[in-house]
Order: sequence, then structure tokens, then C-alpha cells
Amino acid sequence: MKSTSVRTVAAPGIVALALTFSACSAGNADDGDAASGSNDLAGQLAGGGASSQEAAQAAWIVGFQEANPDVTVTFDPIGSGGGRENFISGAFPFAGSDAYLTDDEGELTAATERCNGEAPVEIPNYVSPIALIFNVEGVDELNLAPETVAGIFAGEITEWDAPEIARDNPDADLPSAGINAVHRSDESGTTENFTHYLDVVAGGAWTAGAVEVWPEEFGGEGAQGTSGVVSAVKSGTNSIGYADASQAGGLAVANVGVGSDFVGPTADAAAKILDVSPRVEGRDDSSIVFDLDYETDEAGVYPIVLTSYLLACPTYSGDEAEAGELTKAYLTYVVSEDGQAFGAEEAGSAPLSDELRSEVSDLVEGITVE
Repeated sequence: MKSTSVRTVAAPGIVALALTFSACSAGNADDGDAASGSNDLAGQLAGGGASSQEAAQAAWIVGFQEANPDVTVTFDPIGSGGGRENFISGAFPFAGSDAYLTDDEGELTAATERCNGEAPVEIPNYVSPIALIFNVEGVDELNLAPETVAGIFAGEITEWDAPEIARDNPDADLPSAGINAVHRSDESGTTENFTHYLDVVAGGAWTAGAVEVWPEEFGGEGAQGTSGVVSAVKSGTNSIGYADASQAGGLAVANVGVGSDFVGPTADAAAKILDVSPRVEGRDDSSIVFDLDYETDEAGVYPIVLTSYLLACPTYSGDEAEAGELTKAYLTYVVSEDGQAFGAEEAGSAPLSDELRSEVSDLVEGITVE
């Protein structure tokens, strides 16, 4: 599912997330749960990866550090590919990714080697809709069929009043103006999830497959990171792009065709996709990853989603023992009931179901530090 490409590896901790949430808000969480069982933790923990996780990670960092004031956590939002690369190299003790590890480029094998021969821990930390954000003059609401979305981003549908768009928006005052389609210019798990959706539901209109790097032949405007796409759409005229809904920045978002309905990118609608999606077969017990059912016609399901994952090793020892202890504590908070609720409240992410959260928590609890 991943394209062959060269990744740029950034040193950990270059960018520390701004902690913009108030300490009193973070303090609403139960201190015992948020503390992950200890108030004696101290040190620095530097991870990074998917920029789509930026808002949620900022919330979790606040909640965790409120209960553990002697720990400094940073998350460098360098993108999923960079996060996986830094985890595999050992630069990050944990990473965030919007795509699970595979051996299409040898990443799963390399991550196993990095974890001293043990299969890495891969756990979902939240589900988030990938919103189709738009800034179109005179248009506040927009319905788009899957084939129309594919046609827009493949550069085949180029005008806002095109018949394919007008058909599903009979009451909209669509301008006779060109479409500025904005995509990620960097290697991106969000792009991979978005293009995987297009490949499955609109293969006739989308011919590039599922890719992490945008196909140059489809054109459009490129922007670095999630924040770059949001900024480009916000400042552009008659623009549309794709971004994690938690970072949509107040922009209008399109409803996407599902069966005979059009569904908006709410957290609840996105979370429902895991209820209709199977697990990926043939994975190790330490891996909880999903084969998303993009073609579902289940009522109320928003299908363009990313399931964000956390990567860690099942065992940390030697020079990594301190980082391993902090990783286990931090991940324990992230997947706790309080952590999931705080992330949903502050970042708009869809929390894991109680059943899935319990399963994920058991995997984190099984991480050992020697």
C-alpha cells in the first residue's frame, strides 16, 4: 500500500508542541488514572510522527504532564513516514503513524529488528475523520459523491459548477470558477488513507492507487503538513483540500456520499467505521490494526477516516530503559478512559470503544522495562 520514496529523517524533539490547553482543564481527569500509577516519574520523552495527531498529542501531553510534572514530553509532527523511520532507527522510543507497518518497503521487518527481534506494538489511539475542507465563494454546504471527489483531486473535474458537483447540490449557488485542489506535498499517512479510500470506492476515476506521496501528474497545489493544507485552503480562493478534521480550523467541510445519503465528518460517524471493519489478518498478537471498510453503506458512517496508531517496542532495556518507562507510562495515559476523553474534548478525536480500549490497554500494560 505504500509507495517507494526517499524519506527525510528529522532529529527528535526539534519541534515541541505548544501546550495551549489550560492546566485546570487537564486537571479534570482523575489523577490516579492520569498518573499511570506513579507520581515519581521524571525525565524527557521525545517522540514524533503523524502531523494529523498534533492536536490530540498536544492535549495528551498536557494531561500527562499535569499528573507528572517532572516529565517533559515532546511530539515532533514530522509526518507518518518520518515517525516510522525515526522509530525504526531508534531515534524515537515511540511514534505516531496514520498507517500500520507493512513489509511493502521492509518496515515491519525493520521495526522487529529494532525491537530486538520482537514484533512491535501497534495500537490504535483514536479514529479521526479526514475532512474535505473547502473555501468556495457563496457556498456553505457541499455534498460530494465518491467519484466526484476522485475526479476533483485527479484533476479531471476542474470547475465548481461542473455537472457532477451541481447534480448533488441543486440548491447551492456554485460559482463558475476553477477548482484549486490542495494536497499534501510531504510523505503523509493522511494522504495514504485518503488515496486508499479513493482507490477502493472510485478506482475508475482514481488511477494512482494508495500512495503516501501525491502523484505529480494529477497537479493541484502542494502544502507541507496538515497545517499547511489548512492554511492554503483558508487563504486560497475556491479551494478544497483534505485534512484531519480536528485541525480543520473552522473551515467548511463537505458531506460525502455513503449509500443513498451524504454524511458529514463528525467524530461519532468516523468511529462507527471500526464497528463494520475487520482486523488485518496474519498479524502478531501485539498488533491491533484494521482493514477499513470504505465501501460500507451502513447508515451514519463517515468513510474517509484515518485510524491513528502508536508504535512502541514490547521490551525496553539498557540505554533505552528510562525512555521505555516513560513511553509505557505515557501510552498508558493516552489509551486510558481519561486520556481518551480528554483527547476527544480538546482535539475532537473519536475515542476508542470501551471494548477496544480495554484490549489496547492490556497490550500497553504488557510492555516490559528491564
